[in-house]
Order: sequence, then C-alpha cells, then structure tokens
Amino acid sequence: MTDILYIPDVDASKPGRARDSGGRSQGNRAVKRARQRLIRQLVAEHAVASQHQLVDLLAARGVAVTQATASRDIAELGLVKVASHGHHNYASPANLGAAPSGGDDRRLRRVLADYPVRVGRSGLTLLLVSEAGTAGAIGQAIDESTLHEQEGTLAGDNTILVLFADEARLQTWLRRFEALLPEEVLTESAP
Repeated sequence: MTDILYIPDVDASKPGRARDSGGRSQGNRAVKRARQRLIRQLVAEHAVASQHQLVDLLAARGVAVTQATASRDIAELGLVKVASHGHHNYASPANLGAAPSGGDDRRLRRVLADYPVRVGRSGLTLLLVSEAGTAGAIGQAIDESTLHEQEGTLAGDNTILVLFADEARLQTWLRRFEALLPEEVLTESAP
C-alpha cells in the first residue's frame, strides 16, 4: 500500500503569508519540501528513468510540476542515474547502500569491464575519462573499493579526478588501479 502525501495548495499572493529574505513564501518552501519528500519516495519505489516520467508520477499523485521544476528538484536532491538491469534510473545517494566496511574490488572490476577508461595525469591528480554519464558510477565504485591511497575523488559527467597528497601514494594507487583494468583497456599518461 502506498502512502498518500498531501501537499497543501498555497497561494503566495494572499496577504499575511510570511516571506523569507529571497521573497519566497514560507508556504512555498513547505510545498517544495513536501514535493521533494514525495520525489524521494517515488524514486525509491519506482524505476524512474526520465524527468518526464517523474512529472507523470507526480501528476498521478496530484502534484502538477513542469519538467524544469522536476529538473531543479532532482539536482537539489542530488539524485543520480544508476544502471540497473540494463536501464538507467534515478536513485537517491542515501538509497544506494553503504560500502562494505573492508572495501571490495568486485564492483569496480565490473564497472571497469563495462566502461572503458583512459587515464591521464596532471601533477598529483589523475584524470579518468570514460563514456558520457558514467563518471558517477565509476567514482562510486572507486570509493567502495580497497583503493584508499587517494585523498578524494570528484566525478563529473565523463571525467573523474582522483586527488593525491604525494607522488608515492599516486604511484601505488595507479599500479593497483591498472591491475583492476581488463587486459584490453590501455591507459594513457599525460606528460
């Protein structure tokens, strides 16, 4: 059974509505919070593959929004597209599950087998470049792996920056990472 979320109809033009410093009605903020709670619930319960599908699911719950509003909500909630059974669907980072406590390289090996990666370098930063839309999955797989010499990872659309404190850690990490790559994948080092 699905819970029904009531989002009150708020008219910010009515007198007596308190406004924040940005001129927005406090009632509008409450509506936005409720809508975003509903979006998290819908993404957890359904395979939501597109913003259009999310708009339709919201409409079925009586919440009318534009695609632009859905897009802003997706960004503000930090939803990411993840591969699942051959499709890409939105997921909340909170619902992706915690990494195993000791780390595990199996997922990283699978991801690297699916998404070819080129490795470049600039100073104490490695640049991992793959296909469009895959950096988040690769970055998360790195974070969940046994690779811990890095200071951090930063994923964009197709590029992951892997940051290091010193040359020794970078070299150790790179050797271990290359050992996880499928044999047919070649790495390139930038001068």
